[in-house]
Amino acid sequence: MKLASLKKQKDGELVVVSRDLAHCVSASGISSTLRDALDDWDRVAPLLSRIYDSLNENGGETADAKVFDQTACASPLPRASQWLDGSAYVNHVELVRKARNAEMPESFWHEPLMYQGGSDSFIGPYEDIPIGSEDWGIDFEGEIAVITNDVPMGQGREKCEQHIKLLMLVNDVSLRSLIPQELGKGFGFLQSKPSSVFSPVVVTPEEVGTNWRDGKLHLPLNVTYNDELFGMANAGEDMTFDFHQLIAHAAKTRPLGAGTIIGSGTVSNKQNTDHGSSIDQGGVGYSCIAEVRMIEQINGGQAKTPFMKFGDRIRIEMLDSNGDSIFGAIDQTVVAYQNPP
Repeated sequence: MKLASLKKQKDGELVVVSRDLAHCVSASGISSTLRDALDDWDRVAPLLSRIYDSLNENGGETADAKVFDQTACASPLPRASQWLDGSAYVNHVELVRKARNAEMPESFWHEPLMYQGGSDSFIGPYEDIPIGSEDWGIDFEGEIAVITNDVPMGQGREKCEQHIKLLMLVNDVSLRSLIPQELGKGFGFLQSKPSSVFSPVVVTPEEVGTNWRDGKLHLPLNVTYNDELFGMANAGEDMTFDFHQLIAHAAKTRPLGAGTIIGSGTVSNKQNTDHGSSIDQGGVGYSCIAEVRMIEQINGGQAKTPFMKFGDRIRIEMLDSNGDSIFGAIDQTVVAYQNPP
């Protein structure tokens, strides 16, 4: 099943989207918002699934069906119970530390890193990314995320699969030049992590078939930067901590409310960094600019690739085996923030 939230009021209007992303039908007769649907998922999901089946069978001929416009979408959850982002691809963390000649703590391989981001002001998938200064080191991060129902405190990894209700893509916008000062204070991210971005469409795990297994999504994540393919790392490879582990980690000392979003962290595959791993060098590329800069630092002693400038465009998308978009696309341009009058 595929769902989206059209821009309407603060929490959007829930719609059921056809598999080919061509048409949608309002779910207002069942649940007006995805937020409400997740609070009552066991009852609501089968009703939404019936609409989905009818929409796929009859397409635009379904009663009340209309053309689905990705650009009209808000974030699937314009406001979420919480947004917790992990760093499941330890290769990414290892490169960061290697670039500054820092040892990799052994604990990083056994316990996930995770931060709590703001969840009250997500940016829509086709909306501009407003940033106050190019000097802040603007970067994108291509990720996978899951949305849960209620998760009890202390839930073990073996029971966490049942709590994953929806999957989606993420652009975890990062301001790299602000990160060192914040982390240096020993209290985590805040200003260096502005509003995040999620794909127009969320899907249930069964929608991607066997590509979803072992708490991982085994498909390439396509990242296009200024109209050039920048990365196509496989999200199911080199993921040290699967989503079951990430959920268990987040719920260790507290319950998680329905509508909690948990991110994977930057999708990153191990590659031959000695000879280059960009797309044009035969590798799978990268899901963020920072990783390119780390490899440049390791190989040549200096990072050369610049961070994003105003006017730069980022597109993040995942395709199925037929080359069709699963979640729709995150497609955005970075712009200078204008203070309100």
